[in-house]
Amino acid sequence: MTTSPIRLALTLAAALVIIPAAFAAPPTKTGKTDKGNVLTDAKGMTLYTFDKDADGKSACNGPCATNWPVLKAEASDAAGDGYTIITRDDGSKQWAYKGKPLYTFAKDSKPGDVTGDGFLNGAWHLATP
Repeated sequence: MTTSPIRLALTLAAALVIIPAAFAAPPTKTGKTDKGNVLTDAKGMTLYTFDKDADGKSACNGPCATNWPVLKAEASDAAGDGYTIITRDDGSKQWAYKGKPLYTFAKDSKPGDVTGDGFLNGAWHLATP
């Protein structure tokens, strides 16, 4: 039994779509701070988690999200290696690591800053690898 050229072309096209998603780079990097290694965004800014987030859902909306900008996920992004994509209340997408949504802190001014750690009576924490 031979495979038709059209079927072969469709199979190869599907494989090319699936392979990049399977090998997509993680949405974070690892950076060094005075408090040890942390997850960072592409710009090297420290990422945080929030104790009030539960079940893969962000509790940080409105003014909270102004102070704690989310690590946005794009429609073309694919989850994997402990990373998931959650849907926020406004319908936008956000990266989460091990079920915890990820944020930067507006008052961190440069890579390595960790001024948000322990904020709000200890509710904000450094995201660690």
